[in-house]
Amino acid sequence: MGSRIALHFANIGCEVLLLDMVPKEPNDKEKAAGLGIDHPKVRYRIVGDLFQAALKASPSPVYSQKSVSRVKLGNFDDDMVKIRDVDWIIEVVVEKLEIKKLIYDKVEAFRQAGTLVSSNTSGIPIHLMSEGRSEDFQQHFCGTHFFNPPRYLRLLEIIPGPKTNPEVIDFMMHYGDLYLGKQTVLCKDTPAFIANRLGIYSMVQTIRAAQEIGLSVEEVDKLTGPVVGRPKSGTFRLSDVVGLDTTVNVCRNLKATLQTDESVSAFELPDSMAKLIENNWLGDKTGQGFYKKTKDEKGKTLILALDLKTMEYKPSEKVKFATLEGTKSIDDLKKRFAVLLKGTDKAGEFYRKTFADGFRYATFRIPEIADELFRIDDAICSGFGWQMGLFATADAVGVSEFVKMMEEQGQKPAAWVYEMLEAGNPSFYKVENGKKLYYDIPTKSYKVIPGTGSFIILDTIRDSNVIWKNAGSTIFDLGDGIAGVEFHSKMNTFG
Repeated sequence: MGSRIALHFANIGCEVLLLDMVPKEPNDKEKAAGLGIDHPKVRYRIVGDLFQAALKASPSPVYSQKSVSRVKLGNFDDDMVKIRDVDWIIEVVVEKLEIKKLIYDKVEAFRQAGTLVSSNTSGIPIHLMSEGRSEDFQQHFCGTHFFNPPRYLRLLEIIPGPKTNPEVIDFMMHYGDLYLGKQTVLCKDTPAFIANRLGIYSMVQTIRAAQEIGLSVEEVDKLTGPVVGRPKSGTFRLSDVVGLDTTVNVCRNLKATLQTDESVSAFELPDSMAKLIENNWLGDKTGQGFYKKTKDEKGKTLILALDLKTMEYKPSEKVKFATLEGTKSIDDLKKRFAVLLKGTDKAGEFYRKTFADGFRYATFRIPEIADELFRIDDAICSGFGWQMGLFATADAVGVSEFVKMMEEQGQKPAAWVYEMLEAGNPSFYKVENGKKLYYDIPTKSYKVIPGTGSFIILDTIRDSNVIWKNAGSTIFDLGDGIAGVEFHSKMNTFG
């Protein structure tokens, strides 16, 4: 991850110094060549090997070969002194607080006052990492949580510490957006922040629902893929790619640290996840997880899927549901949700169960993890590749209708949702004068989403600014005598 973040900065023209550990001793090959621990090939082996692995990764983290030359390699023992000449130090070491603190000891010994310092932690509290540090360090320290792979996933969570200078946060939000091409989301210093808190909850509860309803691994991945505007990896395949141990570690940390979460028991591992961990079937990194790739007697690649009841592998099967068949002619994702939620088969049951539960959980996380609902949608969409967030999905169905469906499932959203509806506010988002607004809970009014004033968002002008259209394209009036053209394919639009 450190190499990939380094290359992402190099891609935009930054000069980067990438540091990693010194090996404890030479490996067998180095010993055979007579190389000792003081030889440069040994001392820079770890950083060099990881950097080369990143360069060979697919999809590639490299925009052009010029980017590679902008990254200089070093190690913590010999080259930490060089950080006195940099503007921003990003820590990306293993997710263990005691190790991060050891690194910060070295950083404090060499950094110049005023140098930015941030952690790529996925969940360790920022306030714990900054404890005991100098005042200047704490004022210039925050969390900058990139999602992997950082060149392709747009989310960058910015998490202030208790003493972080507000100007530092303003810079991070602006720089991440304008230069790094990220959807920067301001988070509170709460366990797993926003995206992982909701994303891991959704993943675990989806697996639990699959077991309860009796759905197969392939069926769930079909139901949680492109048909609902999410990546084709779905749920189980995504777990294999990320690594089940990563998901489980986050679950265990959340269960141990959450104090006021009414749904903390949800982070108990479902039976299938517990059994996979016991067997060390962690996904791609161990060669098998919810899926297993093998070869048949003719040498042809064969994908096997785990049977959640027997915990044995079987050939992957094609998936077919009447509910999905009913959406094949609906290209508009917003219109598709209403059909999916009314399905009378297992697919419809699955959607009602998981959508109601996930939305309920999100409503109760305000203001715990975020003060504004749009930040939750931004984080889950840009971090996990969803086209529509939880609140936008409820809007697509109709919030009143969505809440009614929840109640039929024995679920209820937080009280503020009922208060919003009772006050005559029917949606979480709306468009006025070409601007997108969100419902602000404390003031019980709508406000413009910050940072959107500089952009023309087609969704805000689709209904009123169309000059001409046919099946293949639409021409919009963008104002000031400027027209924009949007071209349509069967499943996507681009302008």
